[in-house]
Amino acid sequence: MNRLSMQSQTMHSVVLRSCAMRCKAVIAVLLVLFPLALYAEGGRTPLRVENGIVTSASRIASEVGVDVLKNGGNAIDATVATAFALAVTWPTAGNIGGGGFLVYHGEDGHATTFDFREKAPLAATEQMYVGMDGESNNMQHRGFLSVGVPGTVAGMYQAHQKYGKLPWAELVDPAVQLARDGIPITYALYSGFDRNQSFWDQFPSSAAVFRKADGSSYEIGDTWQQPDLARTLERIRDEGRDGFYKGENAKMLADFMAENGGLITEEDLAKYEAVEREPIRGTYRGYDIVSMPPPSSGGVAIVEMLNILEGYDLAAMGHNSADYLHVLTESMRRAFADRAEFLGDPDFNPDMPLTRLTSKEHAASLRASIDMEQASESDESAYAGIYESEETTHFSVVDAEGNMVSLTYTLENSYGSRIVAEGGGYLLNNEMGDFNPVPGVTNRFGQIGTDPNLVAPQKRMLSSMSPTIVAKDGKPVLAIGSPGGRTIINTTMQVILNMIDHDMNVAEAVEAGRIHHQWLPDVTSMEAMRFSPDTLRIYEAKGHETRVRGTQGHAMGIYHDAESGLYHGAADSRAGDGAAVGY
Repeated sequence: MNRLSMQSQTMHSVVLRSCAMRCKAVIAVLLVLFPLALYAEGGRTPLRVENGIVTSASRIASEVGVDVLKNGGNAIDATVATAFALAVTWPTAGNIGGGGFLVYHGEDGHATTFDFREKAPLAATEQMYVGMDGESNNMQHRGFLSVGVPGTVAGMYQAHQKYGKLPWAELVDPAVQLARDGIPITYALYSGFDRNQSFWDQFPSSAAVFRKADGSSYEIGDTWQQPDLARTLERIRDEGRDGFYKGENAKMLADFMAENGGLITEEDLAKYEAVEREPIRGTYRGYDIVSMPPPSSGGVAIVEMLNILEGYDLAAMGHNSADYLHVLTESMRRAFADRAEFLGDPDFNPDMPLTRLTSKEHAASLRASIDMEQASESDESAYAGIYESEETTHFSVVDAEGNMVSLTYTLENSYGSRIVAEGGGYLLNNEMGDFNPVPGVTNRFGQIGTDPNLVAPQKRMLSSMSPTIVAKDGKPVLAIGSPGGRTIINTTMQVILNMIDHDMNVAEAVEAGRIHHQWLPDVTSMEAMRFSPDTLRIYEAKGHETRVRGTQGHAMGIYHDAESGLYHGAADSRAGDGAAVGY
């Protein structure tokens, strides 16, 4: 990204144009010989195509989105089709029973966002998760009281009504067919089903979906059919948003909740609306950052961290050197403290200081407090990061016109609450766990009790989901995002740095090792086998406590190489079924 857009040597441009002509010629021949979509799974070489790309956690879903592009659909159309397909093919996080955020940036310079985050039911109360001992009873994470009012269907419908091109039914129908006809059980699906066997035992409606009719487990290579989900998707296909929020589905879901002590009613569903919001905007080394506003904390935190880091020569420090990791950590520490203190649902917190938090002046004052030789200390009497599951999913889309979408949505935990709506065939979220559970209680383990994110009826819970688009001269050049709970913010930010400061292509940027710090607990998590022992020794000598973790996130990115006219797509190899598909 930086290499291709910032250098201007004549010879370099000539070589690029020559390569572009050869690439286009090769692609043209391939498309004649092999008319199917091209795709690439995770690796350090991006998929390069001429017309459009979808990159997601499921190759099948990516193919559905690309088919829409090939049939004349735009980026929003492909997004809708991909999102519904993921509800069938990637049940760990793809959904119609959850919610999320969409960032759109047109080639014409127009950018907007859609907030379809879940809401607390009308019967929710601030004290509903406070136990007899004054501590959290943990019911915000499990069971029927953990379920927020779903937003995905409303979000997809609103985005389509505003910017879609093809008929709604054409976009939902592929998901109907996948659910009805069945999909093959991959290793990723098999292992996910297997890890959750104890939950299927708790909920008969879930066992009916995730086990065979005779009660046995699905095996790799089996065909998995979801007839109840197919019928729900048919209602959505034929009736639009009302097929989910009113009528048969609304009554089934409300009755199921009432029978099991849940709070969601038909009134909750009828009242739910997605919201189109102005993006959070910032700049970094000549690029425009366009990201999600609250109730996502991602856009504010990313812009705040990039503003701090803009004052350092990161390229000279070297990628993932000890000094580089130090300034990343200190930036993360400060942004997450601000996140916890100030951010929440804007409809309930109209006075959030977003302009100040995303200003260069605020970043300069924070940067001045960073000691290059010594780690700061996080104070548990101040603020911490809330609990968020890492089981989210992200996908990115670009169409032939250059319009881009970055979308992240989730059920919260892997498979959400693990509760399948009786008769509906879809998993329900456990997003109520993203509220602050006990008013006024903040501790070193990561629980916070600050006011902006306390439970209230119809309130949207704070999120770390960070769908982001980077633009140059008013045109989108990079769509990026990731799952990963609180790590999402830092994963997305590091991919952007990898491209702008470290001259990586989008696939290299997605594959590179990542770290995460979130203010409290005061520890830096580092992906295993990604950092040298020498680097870790120098980093820890500055006072940082570290822990080794497995993988962090599944970033999905698309880059528009304006010089060659090609789109580059990358699916993170950390996602087992993921693929970038294009044509």
